Amino acid sequence: MAPGMPFPMGAIYDSAHSPEEAMNVSLVSADVTADQAKLEQLGARVVVPATRVGDVTTFARLADPQGNVFSLFQGDQTPERLKDFAEQGQEQMQQMAVQPVPGAYAWFEVGTTDAKATEDFYRRAFGWRFDFDDTAGGKQYYNVFTGNQWPSGGMYDLGADGVDYLMPDFLVTDVATTTARAVELGATVEFGPDTNPDGLVYSRIVDPRGNRFGLFSAPIDSTVA
Repeated sequence: MAPGMPFPMGAIYDSAHSPEEAMNVSLVSADVTADQAKLEQLGARVVVPATRVGDVTTFARLADPQGNVFSLFQGDQTPERLKDFAEQGQEQMQQMAVQPVPGAYAWFEVGTTDAKATEDFYRRAFGWRFDFDDTAGGKQYYNVFTGNQWPSGGMYDLGADGVDYLMPDFLVTDVATTTARAVELGATVEFGPDTNPDGLVYSRIVDPRGNRFGLFSAPIDSTVA
């Protein structure tokens, strides 16, 4: 639960039932089973096959061709007893996409050693659009549009000597302070804190279990606080 928010932004999954531990980004699917088959044809690997979870949803966990784990879940299978809860959760997600609160999941990032292959997979898999971000201070960074008029995430081309990942990013009010707190709790700083020309501050962190996530604060001229 993000601070002050009434509905969850994610979940902890018991990794005893999965061969791989990962902090992963989840995507809504209209048909998890069909999407799993499509993604396998595009080079994805199935980690957990399409699985029905009670009467609530169907989910699957896959890895893209670069080895990055992500999940699919079906949003149209909510039972009648949970309809109101699901609708309120959808409202929160829409609100958070426009104006997230500090401490909330507010962005995703794909780090890649092969930008062309990564862009090709996600474009063909989900129809995402990739636009170069000329505010990133010369970094090979691309905004990712998943269907909205504003970007929902980014792709960082780290070159052949970089690392591959797909991670969530969390909005914070002070990246340096939160990064230092994460280190005190056993995390490792992989990058940053670094500041873009527009004032956005960013760091990339690996938690004590090896899960990667990002922290960022909004650009100086942004209305997102």
